[in-house]
Amino acid sequence: MGQHTPVLLHEAIDLLDVRDGGTYVDLTLGRAGHSSEILRRIPHGRLIAFDQDGEAVEESAKILGEIAPNFRIIRDNYRNFGKDLDEIGVSKVDGILMDLGVSSPQLDEGERGFSYKEDAPLDMRMDQRQPLTAYDVVNTYSEERLGAIIREYGEDRFARSIARRIVEVREKSPIQTTLQLAEIIKSAKPLAELRKKGHPAKQAFQAIRMEVNHETESLRLALEEAPNRLLPSGRLVIIDFMSLDDGMVKEKFRQLTRVEGSREGFELPDEIEQPKFVSLTKKPIVPSEAELEMNHRAASAKMRGIMRKADT
Repeated sequence: MGQHTPVLLHEAIDLLDVRDGGTYVDLTLGRAGHSSEILRRIPHGRLIAFDQDGEAVEESAKILGEIAPNFRIIRDNYRNFGKDLDEIGVSKVDGILMDLGVSSPQLDEGERGFSYKEDAPLDMRMDQRQPLTAYDVVNTYSEERLGAIIREYGEDRFARSIARRIVEVREKSPIQTTLQLAEIIKSAKPLAELRKKGHPAKQAFQAIRMEVNHETESLRLALEEAPNRLLPSGRLVIIDFMSLDDGMVKEKFRQLTRVEGSREGFELPDEIEQPKFVSLTKKPIVPSEAELEMNHRAASAKMRGIMRKADT
């Protein structure tokens, strides 16, 4: 089991402004890195954490149980968290945290099929209960659809040639494993591209993982719901690692903190409805040099936050 180092741990807890007695939601429990720190700070509060990965839920329950009993873990995709909160009688909370990175144990466990460096069946499901796997995406999607996914989610400029190559290979026999897929992706790229830093399959693997787990749609739904769940002075803090996610978060936060057509620095007339939220991060917070030295996976992390105004 790989160790998961939570990214921007102290910065996230500070931005969330965790206060004892409050109710906090961690939408991406993972291996309880951020949740552990929240729980330590709220002996008289309540932590509600979500994860769809059964292994993460099981392991984190033990970790959190050693800290305090005032937590609840719900095994579900965070896209459903509003419905889940309603079911346990919670309507509004003091803070919501999302860390959109794939946890290190998921990447490190070869058998889960997330890694392009370990040979394993093509799986990539964060929730083992769902039917769609990476095998299905790779072996049944049309060339056009595969190309579109790799281009949009992976931002790989060789998406079309990768999709074409995948289809050529699978016509002879199904593509079964992660290393087999990684080699196919490499074979679709020019030599000059293969000489560049970074693994040539990284972007396409990311794209397939995002498709398998419906990550973009889940984030869109969570971004719609989360602001409505904040109490006055409640905070929403999001850490992301990909430009696609960051663009969605940045745009949603902009919509919530600005009135359409207004410019920063100008007072709005009273008759125009004021925004209900304020931005906590003029620029995204990024990891320090010290953190990057300790955890190279933090390199692309960006953190943004908003707060519901006290009188709304």
